[in-house]
Amino acid sequence: MAKIEIYTRAFCGYCSRAKALLDGKGVDYEEYDLTLGGPKRQEMIQRANGRSTYPQIFIDDRHIGGSDDLMALEHDGKLDALIGG
Repeated sequence: MAKIEIYTRAFCGYCSRAKALLDGKGVDYEEYDLTLGGPKRQEMIQRANGRSTYPQIFIDDRHIGGSDDLMALEHDGKLDALIGG
């Protein structure tokens, strides 16, 4: 299985949508809750090439983007190959 990381914050509908898709596929992921900010937020922005919106998703250290990007991969039939499902 791929290493999946997702940077989220509380009360974020896009975050919930992305996690629901991943949960539905039965994959494990590491979630970083940045509701209160902190040093992980700077890490996220750096890793995401300046993107600061939530969520930001990484699969095997490859920046996927946000929820819409994850959904587009699913729609195009490419997500399962990336996550190893």
